[in-house]
Amino acid sequence: MESSAKSPQPPDAPPPADDPPGPGQAADPDRRMRFLNIIAWVAVIDVLLLIPLVWASRWVADRHDIVAVLGPVHGFLFLVLIGLCAYGSLQKWWGWWFPVLVVVTLGPLGSLIGDWVIRRQIKTEAASA
Repeated sequence: MESSAKSPQPPDAPPPADDPPGPGQAADPDRRMRFLNIIAWVAVIDVLLLIPLVWASRWVADRHDIVAVLGPVHGFLFLVLIGLCAYGSLQKWWGWWFPVLVVVTLGPLGSLIGDWVIRRQIKTEAASA
């Protein structure tokens, strides 16, 4: 009787090529770029919400209702940006400077600067490979 089960690999065999790299291994540049795209989208949405938030809190004194809505949304997106950047650092896709930059610059500006730096590094790595 013929068995349709796959034969087990020896313990010292390398993992199959379609397995995603784990922490500490070089990630596929396309995967890192897709993750950076998510970070960029969150940062752009955050900055687009930050503009009316600053406008309403700074120049229009009677618009506290806008601040009450957009303030927590900005805070949530700020935490999402930190979380996404920290996740990439834990995966060793980039250094811890990226989430620190997001915290120091208070969100979107730091994430867009970090995004630009990392995209340049990925392109340089791809060109040298």
